[in-house]
Amino acid sequence: MCGIVGYIGNKKAKSILIDGLTKLEYRGYDSAGLTIMENENFKTLKNKGRVKELSELVNQESLTGTIGIAHTRWATHGKPSSENSHPHNDNSNTFSVVHNGIVENHIELKNFLKDHDYHFLSETDTEVIPNLIHYYFAQEENETKEAFLKAVHQTCHHLKGSFAIGVLSTHFPDIMIVVRKDSPLVIGKGDGENFISSDIPAYLAFTRNFYLLKDNEFAILSKENIAFYDDNLHPLTKESKKIEWNATSAEKNGYEDFMLKEIYEQPTAIRETIGSHLMAGQSCRFDELPFTKDFLNSIQKIYIVACGTAMHAGLTAKTMLENICEIPTEVDIASEFRYRKPLINKNTLCIFISQSGETADTLAALKLAKSKGATTLAISNVEGSSITREADFVTYTHAGPEIAVASTKAYTSQITLLAIMVLYFAEILEKNTSTLQDIKNSILELPTKAEQLLSNLTEIKNFAKEVYQNKDVFFLGRGLDYNTAAESSLKLKEISYIHSEAFFSGELKHGPIALIENDTLVVSILTVPDLIEKSISNIQEVITRGAKTLIITDKNVENTNFTKIIKIPETNHFLSPILSIIPLQLFAYYITKQKGLDVDKPRNLAKSVTVE
Repeated sequence: MCGIVGYIGNKKAKSILIDGLTKLEYRGYDSAGLTIMENENFKTLKNKGRVKELSELVNQESLTGTIGIAHTRWATHGKPSSENSHPHNDNSNTFSVVHNGIVENHIELKNFLKDHDYHFLSETDTEVIPNLIHYYFAQEENETKEAFLKAVHQTCHHLKGSFAIGVLSTHFPDIMIVVRKDSPLVIGKGDGENFISSDIPAYLAFTRNFYLLKDNEFAILSKENIAFYDDNLHPLTKESKKIEWNATSAEKNGYEDFMLKEIYEQPTAIRETIGSHLMAGQSCRFDELPFTKDFLNSIQKIYIVACGTAMHAGLTAKTMLENICEIPTEVDIASEFRYRKPLINKNTLCIFISQSGETADTLAALKLAKSKGATTLAISNVEGSSITREADFVTYTHAGPEIAVASTKAYTSQITLLAIMVLYFAEILEKNTSTLQDIKNSILELPTKAEQLLSNLTEIKNFAKEVYQNKDVFFLGRGLDYNTAAESSLKLKEISYIHSEAFFSGELKHGPIALIENDTLVVSILTVPDLIEKSISNIQEVITRGAKTLIITDKNVENTNFTKIIKIPETNHFLSPILSIIPLQLFAYYITKQKGLDVDKPRNLAKSVTVE
């Protein structure tokens, strides 16, 4: 979570740092700060609140320094406050640090440092880092850059937990040292300038060439050079990666909010994700997944492991894998996966889904699966991310940068990719070949149908205006429609703060129906052909008890008792979650706008959850 940026070059650092923090606001934060090297001394400014407020504070100062680090903090240890904001400096004000992650043994380290006459100004775990660096640097015989690197290295070896760290020192005002372990950090290479950031979009406007650090790799940055080192401080040679994303794709491009822009980008994201994997009249292609019939026949179980929205995408893949490929499949929440001792062996395929590729729980689950001998496959939207480097195999969605905290286009791209991958497996296994062509044709039609749907959703905006004051909203679905209900409920609660729940329609009478009273809003998704009649019967149960109803369906459903029916284009029922979610994404968006809340940056949430 949080965001790190840094700059070293010939330009004034303050505006570049503020711009980078602004680009990372989607990651979620409650305070912000920066340190700039001014005449070989630190100028550190930080405050509780938004980057805009930090920018106002910075603009009151005459800062001309060309080297700096900056940070947006999402509180873990210590409440949101100026004192707890990053950067943190050591007692002598000679080392300044920004840090993402958690130092799990910070109390032990803090006690050690107190015994050596260090004192602390914040409640954070991070403040031990600059003081430890100072402690180890003081043990060195000579004040050299090598000694500085060694002090950072020794400090990191005493930290338990995850971290991405950027360090400045007044002893060496022309360099910056960075390191990462289980927390994202990239280095952007410019012309006579270099950048660090937690995520690529921060500096796409300045460079397309990035170095991706692996765990326990260190780098020393100057204006002209970047030197890389492994965990033994042996020099490394690294290749930069050119990022093809359009820098303007990380801008709003005339839309009021990133979330709205990303909802309307879904036809393009789906089309790009289909890409070269599926073409009319051809077999599915995944050159990056060279699976054989013998290998897939050896797989006794598939686990799909993910968090939040990505987990909901996995639920749809489970239905397809079991119905089309006939492979037993379980979907697990990543944060629970490790702790329930899952039965994994060499005949297990574990699929890990993460938009950012940096989700801490998912990454930890992946490492567990590898240790048990399973084959691991990562699905991500970010090339070179931690999960993609750790997995045995990787395939990418091509949704482009997703900035809003609430995921939209990444979700529909994930389901699209998973659907094509299931067909790829089925073709290899020669399973259900008679039904595959129909599903392929339906996939190829998805971008056009999504465009048609998005061009005709005025009704959902108007209905949102009517019901935005509701305190509770319930979502119902059967079969695949339940997956859409769960994702819709998550979207609404994430950004509007309205209490919402998703239920299997048939479970209503087993308890949840007690919650229904006059004017309770119930949203029901009706797309699974064999379950329509049963679902309508369940909806009648809530109507009888006074509920208002919103129906999302691709069928000709005639019922004057429904409050509102939104018709979507019909598609193969395995793919219906891709289309049925779109009006409900907009439903959550328009309710949130009606309430006057920040759609892109909901409270307490972060885009990349890089801590457990």
